[in-house]
Amino acid sequence: MTDVSYSTPAGEYDTQLGDYFALMKPRVMSLVVFTALVGMLAAPVSVHPVIAFSSILFVAIGAGASGALNMWWDADIDSVMHRTAKRPIPSGRVPAGEALSLGLALSGLSVMMLGLAANLLAAGLLAFTIFFYAVVYSMWLKRSTPQNIVIGGAAGAFPPVIGWVIATGSFSIEAWLMFALIFMWTPPHFWALALFMKSDYNDADVPMLTVTHGRRSTRIHIIAYTVLLVALAIGAGFTAIGGPTYLIVAVILNALFLKGAFDIWRRDETTAQADKYKVEKKFFRLSLWYLFAHFGAILVEAMLRPFGLGGWGI
Repeated sequence: MTDVSYSTPAGEYDTQLGDYFALMKPRVMSLVVFTALVGMLAAPVSVHPVIAFSSILFVAIGAGASGALNMWWDADIDSVMHRTAKRPIPSGRVPAGEALSLGLALSGLSVMMLGLAANLLAAGLLAFTIFFYAVVYSMWLKRSTPQNIVIGGAAGAFPPVIGWVIATGSFSIEAWLMFALIFMWTPPHFWALALFMKSDYNDADVPMLTVTHGRRSTRIHIIAYTVLLVALAIGAGFTAIGGPTYLIVAVILNALFLKGAFDIWRRDETTAQADKYKVEKKFFRLSLWYLFAHFGAILVEAMLRPFGLGGWGI
C-alpha cells in the first residue's frame, strides 16, 4: 500500500515556479493538448475561436492536475527509479502536500471552467479522465497488475474524445477511433521502454510485464499489440477522419513500426544487452513520433476538408 505521507528529503529549498510546472508533466500535457485539439478540429462542427482556445486551455490544466496527483501518489516509487528520481517531489523541490493541493485545486478549476466554456458532457469526461488516471491507474492498476499500462492507457486516450465532444456535444465512432489509436499504441510504447530500463520496475516493485512475465513474454506482447495497432491505424485511413494524406503517413509509419516490433520479437536478451538495447531504444523513439504523425495527418485532412481536398469526399 502506498505511503501517502511520503516526505521529501530534508534540506532548505526555495520552490520555483518551474518546479510546479514540472509537477504537471509538461511533455504529457503537450500530447494531451495536441490530441484534444485534433479531436476538436476533426469534428464536423466548427467552434468559435475563443471557446476553442479556452476549452483546450482547461483541458491542459486538467492534464496538469492529473500529473500532479500522479506524482504525489507515486513519490515513493519515483524516488527508487533512476528515470524518475529527479522529479520535483523525490528530489525535494516540491513538498508532497503542496503537490496534492495543487492537483486537487487544478482538477476542480479545469472541470468547472470547461463546463462553462464548452458543455457539461465535455466537463464530465474530463473529470472522469482525471479520476481514471489519478485513482484507477495510479492508485490501483499500476501497483496491482501487469495489465496496468494496457487498461491504464485509456486515461491518455480520452483527450481526442474530449476535443470532439467540445465541438459536437456528443460522441461518435470517429472520436472512438482516435481513442483506440492511442489506446493500442500505449502498451508497445511503454513495454519497449520497460525492456531497456532494466531493473527500475523491479527495484520499485511495480508489476510491469517485464517483471511479472519476463522479457521474452514482453517481446511477444509487443509484436502482438503492434499487429493489432497497424490494422487499426491503416483501417482508420478509410474512415471519415482519414484520407489520402493520412493513409500515406499511416502506411509508411506502420511499416516501420511493424518492422521495429518484429526486430524486438526476434532478439534475445544476450544480444540486446550486448548492444545496450539499441533496437529497443530505436523502436521507443519511433513510437514517440508515431502518435504525433498520425494525429498530425488527421489534422491535415481536417484542415484541407473545407477546400474539398481532405478526406475521401464522403
